[in-house]
Amino acid sequence: MATNTTTGTGTTPPIPELTGLPLLGSLLDLKNDSLGTFLKARRDHGDVVRITAGPPGMRATVHCVFSAEGAQQVLAGEAANFRKDNAFYQEIRESFGNGLLTSQDADYLRQRRLVQPLFTRRSVDTYASAVADEVTRLTDGWHARGAETVDVVHEMTGLALRAVARILFGTDVDEAVGIVERCFPVLGAYVARRGYSPRKPPRSWPTPSNRRAAVAHEELYAVCDRIIAERRAAGTAGEGRDLLTLLVAAGEEDGSAFDPAELREQVLVFLLAGHETTATSLGFALHLLARHPEHQARAHEELDRVLAGRTPGAADLDALPYLTQVLKEAMRLFPAAPAIGRRAVAATEIGGHTIPAGADVIVSSWVTHRHPRYWEDPERFDPDRFTPEAEAARPRYAYFPFGGGPRACIGQHFSMLESVIALAMILQDHELEAIDTQVPLDSAITLQALGPARCRLKRRTA
Repeated sequence: MATNTTTGTGTTPPIPELTGLPLLGSLLDLKNDSLGTFLKARRDHGDVVRITAGPPGMRATVHCVFSAEGAQQVLAGEAANFRKDNAFYQEIRESFGNGLLTSQDADYLRQRRLVQPLFTRRSVDTYASAVADEVTRLTDGWHARGAETVDVVHEMTGLALRAVARILFGTDVDEAVGIVERCFPVLGAYVARRGYSPRKPPRSWPTPSNRRAAVAHEELYAVCDRIIAERRAAGTAGEGRDLLTLLVAAGEEDGSAFDPAELREQVLVFLLAGHETTATSLGFALHLLARHPEHQARAHEELDRVLAGRTPGAADLDALPYLTQVLKEAMRLFPAAPAIGRRAVAATEIGGHTIPAGADVIVSSWVTHRHPRYWEDPERFDPDRFTPEAEAARPRYAYFPFGGGPRACIGQHFSMLESVIALAMILQDHELEAIDTQVPLDSAITLQALGPARCRLKRRTA
């Protein structure tokens, strides 16, 4: 699509006066509460602002775009002008490889062509029984230990990781899960710290942070390489049809198949994006229902009426509209990717303001999902915002939990399938009551809960 660039006919976006330390700009605001900083910037200064951070000589400037129309322009309408060339994506590349999340141009188009057939709705629906098995495993564990309270965000993180690892690796799930649980938090924190730092030491320097990241990096690569080598040796004659087997076979007929290093990079991206995002949606959906018993009762009524106690499958998703609305509202309030970064290739105009060539740009679902122009009483939990009629009345990019445009998340149907099945199975058997009514948050690669989200469990009677 052609890019609608300009040489600067718009005005320069304002710079918010936040904490306003002259030597550091908004560095401390972003470090202490980036999500709150973005909200305040929009409220006080409008839909396009500049935020500066760092001391003189190392100061960085980011242009923040908060309107639905601006998000559509960056992610879709002028996507070719806004690339994944910023420092944050480079840090992800160096830690997790150049997979589908970070690749660009010919690399991305080839990867997307090879991977897309594995993520059609028909293909993804075949994983429903594996998801249900993992949910059963989780809830059986609660019952076996007599759990009366659970931290739903923590528990859903474990569930989502096991589910995506099982679908990727099949019988190798246990070893892979243990290493990912140990290594991903180390690398995630490392990427976030370096991605937002105005100056960082080279990765080769033997600092404590670099050494910890290097050990985690080596462990992750080693387990992926071993499993990939075994699967490539087995070929399509191996047992099972896990996603890795399909990735190994992709492109073999025309000679465009992934090599071992490329396979590893795809696997790591799927593990990263496929469990943290779904875990956030699931955990906060449960926590919100636990805080709002009237909505939980509506979900129970729908489940009892539609499923009547049986295990849900892929065919049930369309028959559970209210549960789907609950998930969408949870993703509005707690989007797993609350800020999406790009870098402008050429100067362009957004909302009457000039975005210069080379500028770092952030669109924030965290802010747009709370924009009063699109959402009445935006902090209120209300699943009825996502009836078909309500959705049709809003601008397309008032809501973009999976990104948008040509780089929209390829796994969004898998995430919704897993989330609806898991919510349905947990709520069929349990009532939840929130213990922690507020959960402190942070934004790293994805939205992170900094504190517990504990809920009391009560078994439902037939």
